[in-house]
Amino acid sequence: MYQVCTVHDTVRVPPNKFAGEINKSILKIVQEQYEGLVDEDLGVVVSVVSASKTSEGKVVPGDGAAYYDADLELLMYKPIVQEVVEGSISEVTEFGAFIKTGPLEGLIHVSQIMDDYINHDAKLPGFVGKESGKKLTKNENVLARIVTVSLRGTIPESKIGLTMRQFGLGKEDWLKVDEKKKEKKETDKVKKEDKFAKSKGGDREQRPKK
Repeated sequence: MYQVCTVHDTVRVPPNKFAGEINKSILKIVQEQYEGLVDEDLGVVVSVVSASKTSEGKVVPGDGAAYYDADLELLMYKPIVQEVVEGSISEVTEFGAFIKTGPLEGLIHVSQIMDDYINHDAKLPGFVGKESGKKLTKNENVLARIVTVSLRGTIPESKIGLTMRQFGLGKEDWLKVDEKKKEKKETDKVKKEDKFAKSKGGDREQRPKK
């Protein structure tokens, strides 16, 4: 989920940045410092949208820089458990597939790729469903649901777990396969119930009268 947050911070502006417009200097400095950072509560800093000083600069003895209190507007991305996200398969391995969603990369374990017995095909490379014939390869767009989130101090340290086993998730063309499977199950269920009802009716007809 993306959201815009406003935070207050003190920004150090070195002497070589005094010549320009101070808010622009502050913005450039905090963009270099903030973008890509991960906060466990707020998420990943995707971009520093704006920055504006809220006080005059203060000089610390022995330091030629000026320190400004400033309000920073940040575009954040925070993955939420149960959220359905769209992304692209960035890598396929024997143990699962990695999906790029927003600024983060998550893992879809092999057991969570599809509701089917699957094989890893090194030639594709990718995965193939044994009964459904579904295929998953690199660079394909998918829908997945977040099941676990662990945000650390940096993007590489942060981990996301996802699943695509539920109806409607995965690749777009999987939906038709799932719908046919669902229709077949419903048809088989009706046939089974009809067969059971007929057998019960037959039993009643064969019972001897007292």
